[in-house]
Amino acid sequence: MAENKDEKYMKAALAEARKAFDKQEVPIGSVVVCNEMIIARAHNLTETLKDPTAHAEMQVITAATNWLGGKYLTDCTIYVTVEPCAMCAGAIGWSQAAGLVYGASDEKRGYTGITGQLLHPKTRVSKGILEKECSELMVKFFREKRFNNPLKQNPSGPDV
Repeated sequence: MAENKDEKYMKAALAEARKAFDKQEVPIGSVVVCNEMIIARAHNLTETLKDPTAHAEMQVITAATNWLGGKYLTDCTIYVTVEPCAMCAGAIGWSQAAGLVYGASDEKRGYTGITGQLLHPKTRVSKGILEKECSELMVKFFREKRFNNPLKQNPSGPDV
């Protein structure tokens, strides 16, 4: 069976998420597609840059608008492995992206838990694309983080 285009581009976003995982960053990846071509790729860099706004979506929007030479992504679709947070959804809204496609939902920090319109009214949203693969990478990351954190294993603190 032929792979559909959303799965194809989500796999590219997953490749970015794996790069983040390998850097000990929260494994979220994103790509921007315009006219059936990936014009930007990015992953979380909050730890690397020591910048709480360096989410994959923020990085990929900047790369895409630089590539296009303008601030709007009206003919583009943003693919991201996990549902964007409110900050990123707001940025996607300001970019006027034509589409947003995400893999795994984020019940704790995802934008869909926020009341009010964060995305541009014309942005088409699809969710659940390769949801299992996107979710499994996040679960693996946080499981390893907890397992490798000595304070989580011994709440009274490290052995001295």
